[in-house]
Amino acid sequence: MSIRINPSILSCDFADLRGQLALIADADMAHVDVMDNHFVPNLTFGPPVVERIRAVSPVPIDAHLMIDDADANAPVYAELGCESVTFHAEAAKAPVRLARELRRLGAKASIALKPSTPVEPYLDMLGELDQVLIMTVEPGFGGQSFLDVCLPKIRRARQAISASGLDILLQVDGGISLQTIDRAVDAGANSLVAGSAVYGAESPAAAIGALRERAAAHAH
Repeated sequence: MSIRINPSILSCDFADLRGQLALIADADMAHVDVMDNHFVPNLTFGPPVVERIRAVSPVPIDAHLMIDDADANAPVYAELGCESVTFHAEAAKAPVRLARELRRLGAKASIALKPSTPVEPYLDMLGELDQVLIMTVEPGFGGQSFLDVCLPKIRRARQAISASGLDILLQVDGGISLQTIDRAVDAGANSLVAGSAVYGAESPAAAIGALRERAAAHAH
């Protein structure tokens, strides 16, 4: 199982976005957290900033939309050229229709679940998805601690994905570090989002390499 490391730019120095993106050129994708101060109690980027991020990023964009009314708002990010667009199950009224629209627009379709949201209601739509994101912190802020209570849900998602035979990434976002990445990968994750563990390190490139190496040792 190949491992993907997607650093979250939520932890970077926003005054130098171009330079901060250049530091993660060895990553698989740049994880861009879009927050609207409604779905989550924080405000980050909107479409104009994400469009510029995509234009200067050395790696593809993994847009994680923590925003209300995903049905109307998520397609905008696919139209901007984001390679992967993740909408929250809790914010979508018609998730199957939305996933199909994102794919039609050329993006990978991904669904995210808060820690308290069960994965089971969404397993029947795996064929519509390219990725499932299990949040291991409450969405809205970076730097939170990994919630081990989410590990059984990651395992259940992995079992369902493996049983489906589909090529679907299982992403984990929240509190990922050298101390927690092995637990997430042991449970079945193969796409890891790390913010402060990368941008808080002396060398983000070295941190990405260390996370990748640690995860690879636990991949199965």
